[in-house]
Amino acid sequence: MDIDYKNKKLRDLCEKRAVAEKRLGTVCARKLRSRLSELEAASQVTDLVAGHPHPLEGYRAGQFALDLAGGWRLVFAPDQDPCPRHADGSIDWSQITILLIEYIGDYHD
Repeated sequence: MDIDYKNKKLRDLCEKRAVAEKRLGTVCARKLRSRLSELEAASQVTDLVAGHPHPLEGYRAGQFALDLAGGWRLVFAPDQDPCPRHADGSIDWSQITILLIEYIGDYHD
């Protein structure tokens, strides 16, 4: 899949190892690199297995999360226009091929 970033800060966190290790710690930074590699290699979101992949609800409806370490999550959303949807209006994650990384952190705080 193709990956875009919400902003430069997230791009740097995902693409620069030193930045990730400083902000997230070594273990979480390693998990982040692993999850990003898995996203790039997957043909669709529904192919993901590692990181407890799950769609989010509430104010994060329309987003998907992967576990990193220590309660931190990698959160992304579809970056396609139009966004593929099921008849009930929900996102058809099996048709998503472009992702937007929106957040990395612990959204439970």
